[in-house]
Amino acid sequence: MHDINLKLAHFPATTDAEILDISIGGLLRDVAARHGQAEALVEVRQDGTTGRRWTYAELLTGAERLAQDLSTRYAPGERVVVWAPNIPEWILMEYACGLAGLVLVTANQSFQARELAYVLEQSGAVGLFMVREFRGNPMAEIAQDATRGNARIREVVDLEDEHVLHSGGPRAANLPDVRPGDAAQIQYTSGTTGFPKGAVLSHKNLVNNARLFCNRAQVGPHSVWANFMPLFHTAGCATGALGCLQAACRMLLIQRFDADVFARLIEEQGVTTCFAVPTMLFNLLETLGRKPRDMSSLKVITTGGAPVPPDLVRRVRDRLGCHLLSAFGQTEHSPMICLNPVGATLEQIVETAGQPLPRTEVSIRSTKDNRVMPIGEVGEICARSYAVMIGYNDNPEATAAAIDAEGWLHTGDLGTMDAQGFVRVTGRVKDMIIRGGENHFPAEIEAVLVTHPEVIQAAVVGLPDEKWGEVIAAFILSEAPPDMAGLRSHCRAHLSAQKTPSIWVRVQDFPLTGSGKVQKFAILEKFLAGNYGELLE
Repeated sequence: MHDINLKLAHFPATTDAEILDISIGGLLRDVAARHGQAEALVEVRQDGTTGRRWTYAELLTGAERLAQDLSTRYAPGERVVVWAPNIPEWILMEYACGLAGLVLVTANQSFQARELAYVLEQSGAVGLFMVREFRGNPMAEIAQDATRGNARIREVVDLEDEHVLHSGGPRAANLPDVRPGDAAQIQYTSGTTGFPKGAVLSHKNLVNNARLFCNRAQVGPHSVWANFMPLFHTAGCATGALGCLQAACRMLLIQRFDADVFARLIEEQGVTTCFAVPTMLFNLLETLGRKPRDMSSLKVITTGGAPVPPDLVRRVRDRLGCHLLSAFGQTEHSPMICLNPVGATLEQIVETAGQPLPRTEVSIRSTKDNRVMPIGEVGEICARSYAVMIGYNDNPEATAAAIDAEGWLHTGDLGTMDAQGFVRVTGRVKDMIIRGGENHFPAEIEAVLVTHPEVIQAAVVGLPDEKWGEVIAAFILSEAPPDMAGLRSHCRAHLSAQKTPSIWVRVQDFPLTGSGKVQKFAILEKFLAGNYGELLE
């Protein structure tokens, strides 16, 4: 934890860590040379059974073989889409592309034809690497539809067909000199406010961000990381996969999250760490309530993507016996910006996303004139560092809007900063509710709602209103219809009257992005269409 006393909401970049000029492939070679016999990767199937295993030396051998084969079919700098669940071939493609100088484009395995076609076309991809089916999604059929009429796509490859995956092409096999500043991936934003944009991330962006995150979370060679975050998202393939590589630890690559399976894996495999969104942790605690297991191996769990209820932090500490650290980041920053240290207080973990990571400068700026805000006042969270994306793919207007002339990435998230540099996220700029000319921040209201014992999860949005412009609506998940008088009283005890929701809706689930973030624009669309939730009186 950095000992600092700020006068304005501007946290300077600390110099207590080194930024390495190294590529993903270079890092893999370095780790394999130092930790070749350490176990690197363990395949975990959907039922929780383990399959294939790789040491770091074996992982390098497999990645170099695949990279050589890819180099006969693709030129450095070309883009290829990987469309698959969390399988080892995804990881091998990540390292092989890094070695071959190819740009890996990620795609959500639940995509349908229109969504996949968009990513293929917008990225300028020339190859599609996929599986034929996953959890009932007929991916082979979808790929046919999505690639129809796309003149750029030269091949569609089944990742699980080893012969085709490793086939040769017309080019001479040659691995180029890949530079740290070269593009490594195009990651499509989660799409919480609309259709995604492709953030182009460099090798230097990704490897350094993963390492500095792991250092603060105390992940090292001793760790066992359960990686069930989807690999198409930076939490899976960057923070998770590259974090494990930086730490030279063992990664359990889990095809999909299942709380019962995860609880068993913790006990059987000695899991020490993971990244999980709050909903996953609630599910894990419910599973352990039904069938207790030994959780003593757990050391640190990091979380983000939603407000962290105080009860969740307490229950994780009491039942799992480990630290729960809240974080803040976004794809455009490779992705992590802030993380609470292990020594953070309960209040800091619940109310903030922690201090900025080393070498990351963060400021809270006025959405009107871009000035730095006073301590404790709401503005846009901005970051400037080695981890800021190269830009949005083929979208200079959006890039210029996101990264200003001084190099500040405008995250689109609203927040405050205290004198110690702890950042509190209060909502999205686009989510901000303007009721009667007064600004209200959904995250502030959500943080109060989730402290009520009957509320499992909450999402607050603004609904159009003729009189007020917008009114505050709370969408809640609960096991049973809540006591509305008690819920309103709970809000009034912690919020002023104008911040208390005037519309209450109980829902069975929330529309989510592939990384588990609530899509508020989808909530608004579904509710206004008249087919979402139960109005509460």
